[in-house]
Amino acid sequence: MMRLAFDIGGTFTDFILSDDATGATHVLKVPTTPSDPSRGVIIGIQRLLEAADSAGGAVDTVLHATTVATNAVLERKGAPTGLITTEGFRDVLIIGRQKRYETYDLYIDKPKPLIQRRHIAEVAERVGPDGAVVRPLDQGSIDRAIDAMLASGRQTIAVALLHSYARPEHERAIRDRIAARAPGISVSVSSAVSSKFREYERTSTTVTNAYVKPMVDRYLQHLEEALNTRGFRKQLYVMQSSGGLISPDLAREFPVRIIESGPAAGILMCAIVGKTEGREDLITFDMGGTTAKLGAVDAGKPAIMSSFEIDLVRYKKGSGLPINVPAVEMVEIGAGGGSIARTDKGMIVVGPDSAGAEPGPICYGQGGTEPTVTDANVVLGFISPDWFNAGTMRLDASAAADGIARKIGEPLGISAQEAAWGIHLVATSNMENALRLVSVERGRDPRRYALVAFGGAGPLHAARMARSIGIPSMIVPYGAGVGSAIGLLEAEPRFDVTATRVMHLTPDSWRTIEAVYRALEVQVRADMERGGQVGQLRWSRNAQMRYVGQGFEIHVDLPDGPIDEGYGRRAIEAFKEAYMRKHRFLDAEGSIEAVDWTLVATVASHNSEIRFGKMTVDGAARASVRKVWFPELRGYVETRILDRRVLLAEGQIIGPAIIEDPDSTAVILPGDVARISQAGHLIVDIVGGAEA
Repeated sequence: MMRLAFDIGGTFTDFILSDDATGATHVLKVPTTPSDPSRGVIIGIQRLLEAADSAGGAVDTVLHATTVATNAVLERKGAPTGLITTEGFRDVLIIGRQKRYETYDLYIDKPKPLIQRRHIAEVAERVGPDGAVVRPLDQGSIDRAIDAMLASGRQTIAVALLHSYARPEHERAIRDRIAARAPGISVSVSSAVSSKFREYERTSTTVTNAYVKPMVDRYLQHLEEALNTRGFRKQLYVMQSSGGLISPDLAREFPVRIIESGPAAGILMCAIVGKTEGREDLITFDMGGTTAKLGAVDAGKPAIMSSFEIDLVRYKKGSGLPINVPAVEMVEIGAGGGSIARTDKGMIVVGPDSAGAEPGPICYGQGGTEPTVTDANVVLGFISPDWFNAGTMRLDASAAADGIARKIGEPLGISAQEAAWGIHLVATSNMENALRLVSVERGRDPRRYALVAFGGAGPLHAARMARSIGIPSMIVPYGAGVGSAIGLLEAEPRFDVTATRVMHLTPDSWRTIEAVYRALEVQVRADMERGGQVGQLRWSRNAQMRYVGQGFEIHVDLPDGPIDEGYGRRAIEAFKEAYMRKHRFLDAEGSIEAVDWTLVATVASHNSEIRFGKMTVDGAARASVRKVWFPELRGYVETRILDRRVLLAEGQIIGPAIIEDPDSTAVILPGDVARISQAGHLIVDIVGGAEA
């Protein structure tokens, strides 16, 4: 079997071609083409197939991850979106939750909303939490709402009615009426996107789905057409936020499921790397050209959340846009190699806006005028101007220095080099805050974890982050610059279906539980049929549960096997075990309540193990010396620049040093010790002192 995987980021598109028969693996990194991402994909595929001496028809499976939807939300570049909701509930999305993420901040910031209040319309209807119709749906109000949407030029509409998770018929009627009156308008209904209670979270999820839906639809259509013209006739799979694969049809209908597509694939790769190195507890750090993502692998498995937030303010829980779909646990911020630096009130500020691939950083020489993190890293000597992306791109270090001096140095009265260091340090500090959130603030002792750094820019900043928080070792995987593409090779098709059914749990609840999961299985099989998916299934169940009277729930993995007379008791015991692990106590007298029920079906695959050491790298190993900025050593110092293959021959080195790969660059700080493992990964012992 020959498998092709690619991950489209905001700045670069990463590729990996794996031939299971020979074990050979070819990797490649090309600039993303934002105006038409499929164009960059085809360019990369052609180069990759030529290197492998193969043709598109020989590829059995095409796997894809993307941050297109993520970046559209972070940069607010989605389609003009409207919302139709129940009369009297127009402000649910605007108000959000009463609880503030900063209780005493009188000037609290919120993420910029995806839609404005004037684009929210109401319809006359009301459904109770038990599904009973309190007020029938008024047909005239539907047409008035649609008229408002069309008059304001909305290209996509979200429909989120009160308690539609319990009775979806009203939402479906509105969807059908929109289709009849304006068939070109994209529609997302909350009962299909997120059939869960809590109006704010469900509405936010549905609006996000609608916001990115036209873009993702056009993008996947162009991509499939481009692949077909190049001879690819086999199934294309798209990575979900949960780490599973779905068909393009389902991704078009529910693009909110692929919001964290690329990062999820990267965390799968980290779990594979951890297994090869005998490390089960990992903090993952992925820094590309537009965003930085931090996640975790606990006991060898990527941590999965039932919901997450995007575009957080100062990384605070409750400050972002809630998304009610399963996702690998992570924190994402607008900090990447292309993040733009500026001055604000005498300080350096980095991101969240990015120069992207077009025009890109100043050093790319493509018309960029704003200094970025990549420009700073070039000026500091961390990145080679002559061997960026394996020498396929030549960088203009002089132009980067001039731009940093003009936009940052002169306003602050400092040199270009000092300004570049300030940019690097501010970007690193932003990511350190996110690192603390995903580790210490979530109960993980960083001294027990290794930091896996990947993405084109991740290994440039990771060692300093590890020092700051006390992580003892760093792993830079072989092929770190295309880590998400590598993770795709281990992914399997996965279908998650969730529904809200609030019930008190007793030993006699098994019949009700059985009915819930029987209905969920019907939905799973419908999704599988729609995606044309067949194969042997692995089923798993989980639920969100709590003590009666609590406002929030915990994730509980429920027992496998038949739901029989003893299942209610086993579910109660599973809750108690999960609650004890999380809170270290139990309420002996408390009644237990289940809220959301989830059924997961994973289609078993027979992927061959990835052999990192057999990845092909063209050209001879390189070694040189250049001046690199290390404040611990009081500025620029002559520093060894080594190809990873040279380090393999030397055994180990003590920093300072720069380790270069065709797809990424790792900075080894003074005093740290670096070596290559048997699997080909770069292992760095963080033994140096605290940053000067």
